[in-house]
Amino acid sequence: MQANQATPFNRASLTRFAWLSIAAGVITLVLKLVAYQLTGSVGLLSDALESIVNLAGAVMALCMLTLAAQAADEKHAYGHSKAEYFSSAVEGVLIVVAAIGISYTAIERMLHPRELEQVGMGLLVSVGASAVNFVVARILMKAGKQHHSITLEADAHHLMTDVWTSAGVIGGVGLVALTGWTLLDPIVALLVSANIVWTGVQLVRRSVDGLMDVVLPEDEQALIEGVMAVYRDKKVEFHALRTRQAASRRFISVHMLVPGDWTVHDAHHMAEDFEGDLRIALGEVLVITHLEPIDDEISVDDIHEK
Repeated sequence: MQANQATPFNRASLTRFAWLSIAAGVITLVLKLVAYQLTGSVGLLSDALESIVNLAGAVMALCMLTLAAQAADEKHAYGHSKAEYFSSAVEGVLIVVAAIGISYTAIERMLHPRELEQVGMGLLVSVGASAVNFVVARILMKAGKQHHSITLEADAHHLMTDVWTSAGVIGGVGLVALTGWTLLDPIVALLVSANIVWTGVQLVRRSVDGLMDVVLPEDEQALIEGVMAVYRDKKVEFHALRTRQAASRRFISVHMLVPGDWTVHDAHHMAEDFEGDLRIALGEVLVITHLEPIDDEISVDDIHEK
């Protein structure tokens, strides 16, 4: 029932959020490098290195969002939305690479400790950079969830990781200034490294799930079951339900079993109503239904793929 289908969202407009992320990446990188130059803190240097990864990830996000927004063509009949998974996977790998660099720098500083300088000014600059990341991360996360964009969500998680990283670094550098124990600086950097490795691994894992056509989340499957329950009261049964998500696009295919004495016209309109109700419940989704007579014993033969 096409009247019930939401107007398709222009996904090309999501690139503006990638540009926002790029701008935030440039600003925070400059501020954190200034903080490092002021203090000489390896913790703040590790924070700056992660911002380089943030910037690279934002550029990758822009490229993949642009590609994912392209319309379907002869070679890509289902569109290009899976390109977003490459962005989140690359960003996850970049996070892990940054963690390795941070760990190397931290270990070297543990072996060759040095006193910090101009700590107050350096921390003030770093706090400003973290505030920029926090605001942009909230904007990206909201847009990512609203428009089912794993690229924007990955970028938002990356920026929030940077915020928590900065908080840990700022706390560590502050403790160094108060206690004079210079080993705290590289120790904090190593803890930061372990934290961002976890984030990177989670991003890669989620990207692999998407590329492997993982089923829709449980809450969305519950909505599907709710719609089917309504139609079961109308003498309709279902089997061979399959769902998957390709970044922003969601797909549902299901076999509808209707009474054999129904006309093709009546069964078709029932299928249209069912598809329309699924779109009302789930939003933008591609639904494929296959009609079968409920009283034909061979209708259940294709419940499972051979």
